[in-house]
Amino acid sequence: MSLPETMQAAVLGEPGTLAVTTLPVPRVGPEDVLVHVRRASLCGTDLKIRSRHFFKDGGPAAGEFVPGHEYAGVVAAVGSAVDELRVGDRVVTEAHRGCMRCANCLAGAYTDCLNYGLRHTGHRVQGMTVNGGFAEYALNHVATLHRLPDTVNFDAAVVLTTVGTVMHAFDVLDTLLVGSTVAVIGPGPIGLLAVQVARELGARTVALAGTREARLAIGKSFGADLVVNSREEDAVAAVREATDGIGADIVLECSGAPSAVDDALRMAKRSGTVVLVGFFEEPVRADLNHAVMNGISIQTVRGEGTGSLARAVGLAARDRLRTAELVTHHFGLPDVVEAFDTYAERRGNAIKVMLDISEDPEPTGDR
Repeated sequence: MSLPETMQAAVLGEPGTLAVTTLPVPRVGPEDVLVHVRRASLCGTDLKIRSRHFFKDGGPAAGEFVPGHEYAGVVAAVGSAVDELRVGDRVVTEAHRGCMRCANCLAGAYTDCLNYGLRHTGHRVQGMTVNGGFAEYALNHVATLHRLPDTVNFDAAVVLTTVGTVMHAFDVLDTLLVGSTVAVIGPGPIGLLAVQVARELGARTVALAGTREARLAIGKSFGADLVVNSREEDAVAAVREATDGIGADIVLECSGAPSAVDDALRMAKRSGTVVLVGFFEEPVRADLNHAVMNGISIQTVRGEGTGSLARAVGLAARDRLRTAELVTHHFGLPDVVEAFDTYAERRGNAIKVMLDISEDPEPTGDR
C-alpha cells in the first residue's frame, strides 16, 4: 500500500480553537503501526484539551498537536518488529501506553504509569501526550491496537474504547458482579454502557440516575431496572427504597457532577463500594465520615486500563453490546469545529459525535 507524504489533520490552536491543516504522515518506528483512521469520536476530555485546561503547563505550541484518543481504522504500515498485525487489518486503538518499566506498569496499572507524559521512557497517551486520531493517519505502538471482528463496524469500534473504561471500573472491585445490585449515576456514554456491561456480568439489579429524560429512556432500553430523574425525585431515596433500605452493593459515579460523590456514598450499602469514573470540573465536597462510619470503599479509575479494551472487543464479537443508539452525529474532518460545538452544547441531544475521517476502500492485506 503506497502512502502519501502529507495528510489532513485537526490541530490544537490557541485556547478554545482547532484548525484543519496539512501535516507530514508519521514515520513508522520498529514497534509502531500506522493506522489509516476511518472514524474518531469526541469525549469530555477533548473539550478540556481544546480549552487547554487539560495541560498543566499550557500544552504544546499552537498548530502542532493533534487530539483524538478514541478512533478506529485500517493498518496502513507496520514497523520491522511488528508481526501481530498486517496491512489491511481493521483495528481499534487503546489510548494509554505505559512506559512498561515502572512499578505500576509492571503490575498492570499502565494508565497510572509513574512516568506519565515522559515520552523518552516509552510512555504515550494518544491524543493527550502524543498526536492522536483527528487526522487521516495516526501512529500507534503495536500494543495499543486490537484487531476488530468482521461484524463490528467502525462506529461501534470507536465506542468500545468507552466500554473499556467501564470494564476497568468493574475490574477494581474485590467481588464478582454476579448477583450484585449496581447503581449508576450519570447517563452519558460511560453510564449507559455501564448499564449494559453490568447486565452482561450478571448484576441482579441495575439502577440509573440522571437528569436527561431521553438518555434515561435509552438506559431503560439497555436493561436498567430502575431509572430515576434526579431533578424530579431523590435518587438516593429511590435506590435505597429499591434495595429494601439496604443500598447498592456497587455505585459507579459517571457524571462528574460535584454533588454526585456524596449521592454515591449515600446510595451504597454498608461495606459497599463506590467507583469514581467521571472527571470533575471543580473540587468535590462529600461527607467522608459517612463512608468511614459505614465501611464504604472508594475506588477510582482512569481510562481503559488492565487490558479492558480487549475484553470489550470480545463482548462486541459475541454481539452482546448495543452501541448504535449512542452515535447521534457524524461530521467530516473539515467540520471538526462544528462537531466540537455540537458536542459541547449537546445540540440535538448529542451523545457520541463522530468524525468520519476517511471512507475510501479498505486495503485487503493478507491474513
